[in-house]
Amino acid sequence: MGDYFERIVDVEVTGEEAGQLAERMTDWMVAEGLITRELSGDGVYSLTVDKGYVPGPNWARAVADASDPHWLPGPVAVIVGRHYHVGGQGADEAEYAVCPRCGTRTVVIDYPEQFEADEQVWRPFKDAIAAWTETGEGRAPCSTCGASVPVTEWQWDSGFALGALAFDFWGWPPLSTSFRTAFSRQLGHRVAEHTGKF
Repeated sequence: MGDYFERIVDVEVTGEEAGQLAERMTDWMVAEGLITRELSGDGVYSLTVDKGYVPGPNWARAVADASDPHWLPGPVAVIVGRHYHVGGQGADEAEYAVCPRCGTRTVVIDYPEQFEADEQVWRPFKDAIAAWTETGEGRAPCSTCGASVPVTEWQWDSGFALGALAFDFWGWPPLSTSFRTAFSRQLGHRVAEHTGKF
């Protein structure tokens, strides 16, 4: 057993803009009847957030299949602040990173040969992410082309994302493609999407 989530991460909003955008997105979801203003901590295990917004009367409009009359989704947690986000339980590092300058793919976890990160390979990324989390600026060097690239510009595997704003839908049926598209349009930014389990 466990608690499942679907996450949408805004990978372009700045740390300074994230709070205001979070409020606007919350207002939009409330106006659409997807969530209410009521907060609950039931089944919320998000990063730095222990409560989320209770689903509203129209929550089913956001999901691909709401045919199970007994399914009641959990809260939607809104996470504001610069963080790295992972989809898998127990995951903490990216599997790989692709340099946006030269396209080189740096393998951090060599599946299926290894199931843990190569600490020497991961260290420059880890340090850059820590600097970005703290200050909004962090760079990691590419071992192939030598470019010092902002950590937010590296392309990560699908289970890893950097962002200053994220939304965790706890216990919801899979979100529909149309809702995810509308959500991204409302944000006005590129997003990363995760599903995972706590």
